[in-house]
Amino acid sequence: MTLKTPSRRDPEKFPAFQLFILAIVRLAEPIALTSIFPYAWALIKRYQIGNEEDASFYAGLLISSFALAEALMGMYWGGLSDRIGRKPVLLLGCVGTMFSMIMVGFAYNIWIALAGRVIGGLLNGNIAVIQTMVGELVTKPEHEPKAYSIMPFVWSVGTIIGPMIGGLFADPHESYPHLFPTGSLFQRFPYLLPNLICAALLLVSITMGYFLLEETHPDMQPRISLPDNTFLSENTPLIETSDAIKRPAVDMRDENYGTMRDRDIKEPKHIEKQHTNIFSKRIMAVVVSLSIFTYHSMTYDHLMPIFFEDDRVPIHALFGTVNPLYSPGGLGLSLQAVGMILAVQGIIALVVQAVIFPPLAERIGVHRLFIIVTVLHPIAYMIVPGLLYVPDQLLYPAVYFCLGVRNFLSIILYPLLLILIKEATPSPSVLGKVNGLAASAGAACRMIAPPVAGYLYAMGKRVDCTALAWWGSALVAVFGAVQCFSVKRYPARKTEEEERFEP
Repeated sequence: MTLKTPSRRDPEKFPAFQLFILAIVRLAEPIALTSIFPYAWALIKRYQIGNEEDASFYAGLLISSFALAEALMGMYWGGLSDRIGRKPVLLLGCVGTMFSMIMVGFAYNIWIALAGRVIGGLLNGNIAVIQTMVGELVTKPEHEPKAYSIMPFVWSVGTIIGPMIGGLFADPHESYPHLFPTGSLFQRFPYLLPNLICAALLLVSITMGYFLLEETHPDMQPRISLPDNTFLSENTPLIETSDAIKRPAVDMRDENYGTMRDRDIKEPKHIEKQHTNIFSKRIMAVVVSLSIFTYHSMTYDHLMPIFFEDDRVPIHALFGTVNPLYSPGGLGLSLQAVGMILAVQGIIALVVQAVIFPPLAERIGVHRLFIIVTVLHPIAYMIVPGLLYVPDQLLYPAVYFCLGVRNFLSIILYPLLLILIKEATPSPSVLGKVNGLAASAGAACRMIAPPVAGYLYAMGKRVDCTALAWWGSALVAVFGAVQCFSVKRYPARKTEEEERFEP
């Protein structure tokens, strides 16, 4: 009989290499999902669906269809990863997203594009699986802020590259007629090129994940190397039991031999799963907070390119009215300019994630920082309509100021919510299911957010008050600022050294 190969990863050290590979697998997904943002509005207008004034609403439906399908299947994929492992579910999600991109690229009407987005969402459970894998890779609480900031960091990198690909390569016949002449494939399918580029990046991620990514499910781990000071004898079992992940059955040299170790005592699996309630008050409070944040954050991502590309009214016309609610149109920027602005937003998010978040979380604390940024979040939405009153020469600095405020708050808040979800999970055996629940709830909010925000924008446009959509998002953020206080602070988990000196 052949023994399993010992893992080369030391569970006491920060899992830098595996998190790096997981980040590479993760990177292609935000690129693929955000590449549609710059041209979704133009795509709807090209298909001539409904009135042109309603294009923002239908663009919201197209974007949210992926999230709708993802919400329906999120808990299923999370539960399946608890049974068959994280890695196969993760790779299948990447394959589904790749197929979705190709289908959208070759779509010649709205229904095929919509079907492609739905299929991609149905096959994708990666949000829950990736959160679970990070939680299983990180075993020491002091590593959590750094580890949980990596995936949002990767998402920020993807939001730099994705909108650039979508903005620069959408409708290449129009932008680069000498490279993509009349009668070419890319004239017939103007949004094929950005989708093919994203599909190729997904293929690279799938290949790297298949060969380099380790399975993290606790029950599917290969036998890991034991510490050098572990007592081994001819009576030590060669094949570990389910409880012996990190220790042999007995280490008589351990000074705690003969004492009770609460954290090492586990119920049998069938008993543990039977009594574990994933719908507890503590878990649901964090899930609701995550859902509210996901909703208003998604409205920002959906409204921003529409507001930037919408026709601009001259400033003198704005100051010539006494109506304080008068806020017609948008900023009148080009598709390429919006793509670059979205890319710069990603750079801002990277700086916040890499430079600002770790020391803030360490100094202020996870729960206190969570309360602060949640309470301040409505500001990010209230200041955006003010861009209508900014002169042209100051417009770009003002845009980047608004994006800086928004990213400071949202990029800090998301990893804090991930940490709180992990801390609220009562047992590692249901971590995948809890993350699946959170992913489904978040996907449901991402499904609702774009069409609702698009509808408010279209309604506001008819009455010359496009600020209505931004105020609606701010109102939801206010609800989140109130609800965040229901997420109670719990004592930090005790370390092994602290437990060792307990009486």
